[in-house]
Amino acid sequence: MKNVIKESNRLILTATCPARSGIVAGVSSYLANCGCYISELAQFDDEDNGKFFMRAVFRIEGEVDHTVDSIRAGFQAVAEGFEMDWNIYDGNQPSKVLIMVSKFDHCLGDLLYRLQKGELFMEVTAVVSNHLDLRPMVEREGIRFIYLPITKDNKASQEEQLLQIVHETGTDLVVLARYMQILSNSLCAQLQGRAINIHHSFLPGFKGAKPYHQAHERGVKLIGATAHYVTADLDEGPIIEQVVQRVDHSSRPDDLVAIGRETETQALARAVKYHIDHRVFLDGNKTVIFR
Repeated sequence: MKNVIKESNRLILTATCPARSGIVAGVSSYLANCGCYISELAQFDDEDNGKFFMRAVFRIEGEVDHTVDSIRAGFQAVAEGFEMDWNIYDGNQPSKVLIMVSKFDHCLGDLLYRLQKGELFMEVTAVVSNHLDLRPMVEREGIRFIYLPITKDNKASQEEQLLQIVHETGTDLVVLARYMQILSNSLCAQLQGRAINIHHSFLPGFKGAKPYHQAHERGVKLIGATAHYVTADLDEGPIIEQVVQRVDHSSRPDDLVAIGRETETQALARAVKYHIDHRVFLDGNKTVIFR
């Protein structure tokens, strides 16, 4: 049966190319000729490096005989003319997301809650952990839990198994929801642009154990969290979202820890949502995000 798109369906075009005139006209004209209605259009011209970014949400209207494949095939000529790196996504298909955790449950619990409430349009393919602590929470939601303990002797083989799980499940995005293990350079390279990490924003100032206690001793007035893409440079990947909150002298270490949990869940959830909605573009060491 032919996969004809219904009017209610939603497609998302993302495109990056060298900046030049005629890009918006070329894209919009092609979609119009295919009987498409553009419901959302965002663009950005990075004048520092001459790159152009675009995101368009559209649907096919009327009795036009087009499929997802035919629209993609026809757009190829437009893309080649502008030297585009592009994709067209079916907005009705949820992103497949694998979550990695250790012992802290706040980020995992928040993501699962938002998933249950329909705030995150995704399918959790599995939750992978190097500890068993959160297994009951995960399996209570009917989600596959995979235990991959890490030692200095088995790290390479366990990372290989993780990659096999990613491939077998068709996972689009890996989320490190307070996964307290450093990924190897090789794994970071293979997950480039599709793995998100969360950490407190005290780095690199307060490293190691009990960073919030260190911050309290220093008398910090602003704390927060950073969600970013994973790279071989530890905690220095392109930033997707940051959440900050002001504190003062009355905030005890336990207060800072509680506030820190809140900022971490907020930053991570926003970053995941931006990514699965295809709103994030990598721009060197930075990101372009169409909110």
